[in-house]
Amino acid sequence: MRCRHCKAELDLDLVDLGTSPPSNAYLRSGDLDAPEFWFPLRVKVCESCWLVQTEDFARHDDLFTDDYAYFSGFSEGWVAHCRTYADRMVRELGLDADSTVVEVASNDGTLLREFHDRSIRCLGIEPTAGTAAASRRIGLEVVQEFLTVPVAERLRKDGLRADLLAANNVLAHVPDILGFAKACCILLADAGVATFEFPHLMELVGGTQFDTIYHEHFSYLSLTAVAAVFEDAGLLIVDVEQLETHGGSLRVHARRADAGRRTPAGAVTDLLGLELAAGVASRAFYEGFQEAAQRVRDGLLRFLLDARESGRTVAGYGAAAKGNTLLNFAGVGQDMVEFVVDRNPVKQGMFLPGSRIPIVAEEHLRDRRPDHVLVLPWNLAGELASQLSYVTEWGGSIITAVPEVRTW
Repeated sequence: MRCRHCKAELDLDLVDLGTSPPSNAYLRSGDLDAPEFWFPLRVKVCESCWLVQTEDFARHDDLFTDDYAYFSGFSEGWVAHCRTYADRMVRELGLDADSTVVEVASNDGTLLREFHDRSIRCLGIEPTAGTAAASRRIGLEVVQEFLTVPVAERLRKDGLRADLLAANNVLAHVPDILGFAKACCILLADAGVATFEFPHLMELVGGTQFDTIYHEHFSYLSLTAVAAVFEDAGLLIVDVEQLETHGGSLRVHARRADAGRRTPAGAVTDLLGLELAAGVASRAFYEGFQEAAQRVRDGLLRFLLDARESGRTVAGYGAAAKGNTLLNFAGVGQDMVEFVVDRNPVKQGMFLPGSRIPIVAEEHLRDRRPDHVLVLPWNLAGELASQLSYVTEWGGSIITAVPEVRTW
């Protein structure tokens, strides 16, 4: 395999998580008598540009289908995150009714709605039909396509210029990361700003967050790797922020490199130096991650097997993609986790891919009163522990498994 960005040969492994179905390929009851498609889930490291990337097995359009089940508006924390971001961007960039905001991978419109409600022109670019339809229902304009260079050139020819382009949690989801970055550059106005949010590779490795690896994530990103991609795409990184979202993310601010030279903020130099000191550009940084992931898996299995042997019941909370990676890597099924609760009605009545654990509404949790509730989106554990505090009324506990089994 060659690097998606620089085409160098890939010889260094980060982790091999065996095989699993795509993490968002939820099953309906009628699917349970049919086979699932399982793909190897292996991650390689480019020792030239240091882009960490999945080995290619699943196609992009097979992963992001019309019935894609992730809707961002069901996370209260994410809704608040979007509102804070919009407030800040409107203030700092002076956005008004004459401005244009474009969001790539706009999902159900949770972020764009914040700008739309301020009478700022918005356009979403979103390939999945269900989420695009949800955006249109709240009055948003959506281009229902994957963003590519030809799509960007067509939109620019039609007069689109983004004063602000937001690309949250999508840079890692595109197989052609360089082409995607070029497309974002094309859509920017000369003085426009693009922001990209993505989980930070240093947090993934340092926190053994292997469950954030799944087929829909083609890349696992350091600022070092992103800077190399953006330079080739004609984008200049002017600032970077470290965020708490998704277990530790970066928000990179970029402008067109041909729109006048700008000196990057000190935070860019500081973080690149931090990554260099941590060894991001060395083999040693990546070695040992496989063993660390196996320790997390084994710790969860010991807990679940002990619970089953002791007659204690376990339910899951949050039918998240990261949970599917964890459960399938560990070989967990309904014999260890009876059901998983999710607030998204689109997922209720369906089954997790691979493990085939049923997804139910929250009322089921109150009725069944399990001894333990395993929060699968552990990055939301603080928010959910408060929301699920009623579990303690029957003596139940709330736990997470990454980077180790912990009771909240």
